[in-house]
Amino acid sequence: MKIDVELLDNLTAQAKASPRLRMNYDLRNSERDGSQRMLNAIEPGSPLPIHRHMKSSETVICLRGHLREVFYDDNGKVTEVIDLRPESDCVGLCIPIGQWHTVEVLESGTVIMEVKDGAYEPLREENIFVVE
Repeated sequence: MKIDVELLDNLTAQAKASPRLRMNYDLRNSERDGSQRMLNAIEPGSPLPIHRHMKSSETVICLRGHLREVFYDDNGKVTEVIDLRPESDCVGLCIPIGQWHTVEVLESGTVIMEVKDGAYEPLREENIFVVE
């Protein structure tokens, strides 16, 4: 399988048509594959809450576009902001287990590759930070 411009364009078109303004493309070999490997097309304005993953680190690589990863402490204070874009000083990063974070998408057509350990589990309420 090739990850090419046509695939990224199709995924972006689906994201733009989605109410959530994002669309995933599964890169696993089968549903029995216990990992999470996906492309994620995300458009500006897509709702992405501050959250954390307690069972896996997360690797994010920006294939196209521009996004900003924002990290928080346990009190909701911003601790670090990292811009990701192809052909820049930083194209990807590894987010440690338990790190509060979110993504701000800054450019239409942004597509990232995400990798996490283990099968997909929806975020539990205690792993979503509610800003008051």
